[in-house]
Amino acid sequence: MVNMRRFRKEEGLSQEALAERCSASTNHIAQIELGRHFASIEMIERIAAALKVEPYHLFKDESGAEEDEDRETRDYLAGLPDRIRRKLKKQLLEAISADIDRTLQP
Repeated sequence: MVNMRRFRKEEGLSQEALAERCSASTNHIAQIELGRHFASIEMIERIAAALKVEPYHLFKDESGAEEDEDRETRDYLAGLPDRIRRKLKKQLLEAISADIDRTLQP
C-alpha cells in the first residue's frame, strides 16, 4: 500500500498507535507498510478507517512515477521473444499465487 506510511505520518501516528487502532500487532503493521505482507480486505478497511481515508487511497500512486515505470516495463517486455514473455508471465503468476496463499494462511 504505497500511501500507508504517508497517511500514517500525516495523522501523527506511530506504527504502534496505528496497530492499536487496527487491533493488530505493530510488527504486522510494519510488514504491511514495508510491502512484505499483503493485508487482508478486513485489515485494509481497518487501516483506512484509522487513517481517515477511503481504502483505495492507500493504493493510488499520486506521484506519476508509476505511469513512467509501467511504460518502461511494457517497452522492455515488448522487446523480448514470445517464449521468454510467456515464461516470465507464468513465473509471475505463480509467485503472486504463492504470496496470496501465504497471506491467507491462518
